[in-house]
This record gives sequence, C-alpha cells and structure tokens, in this order.
Amino acid sequence: MIKDENCNFNECGFNYTLSLIEGKYKMSILYCLFRNQVIRYNELKRILKPISFKTLTNTLRSLENDKLIIRKEYPQIPPKVEYSLSKRGQSLIPILKAMCEWGENHKKDKL
Repeated sequence: MIKDENCNFNECGFNYTLSLIEGKYKMSILYCLFRNQVIRYNELKRILKPISFKTLTNTLRSLENDKLIIRKEYPQIPPKVEYSLSKRGQSLIPILKAMCEWGENHKKDKL
C-alpha cells in the first residue's frame, strides 16, 4: 500500500470532486442531462420518480451554483425552464461513463 504523508484528504482533488457529485440524485441528474442534452423540470421529475419536488429543486440549484448545469428560463406563461450541462458539467461525463461501464461489467458479481 502506498502512503502519502503529505496528503490531506480534505484538500485533495478526489474529495473536491466527490463534494460536487455527492448526494442521492446529483449523478443521476447529470447523467440524464448528458443523455437528453436539454431537459425540462417535469421530465426530470418523471425520470427520477421517487424524488420530491423540493429535493429536485434543491439539487438542481446546487448543481447550478457549482456551475455544472445551466438553467434557462423562458419568459412565458406558464413558465418554461430547461436544464442542460455546462462545459464544466460535460467534463464530468467521462467519469460517469466509466462508472456506468464498471457497473455493467460487475453487476452480475453480486455477493
């Protein structure tokens, strides 16, 4: 095992990345946006069925604050809001794809 005595876990890149994507729905939302390019709030709600409106709203706000997604609001009635990945959010897609591939390769290995 390799030990890095100078590594402070709280300040390393891994921990920073984890802080951006941790939570029950963040990675799922990012993956939905990757697959759909642009998606509206109610479409996300339908895809992520058990998520509450409050949780979805808070999660989207968090992703927007971290500059991982773009929220575009159209001035019309009823209001129309679309979400898409930002360039920063798109840069996470290879990580999510690798996780998906790993899961496909190992989902039959259940203990």
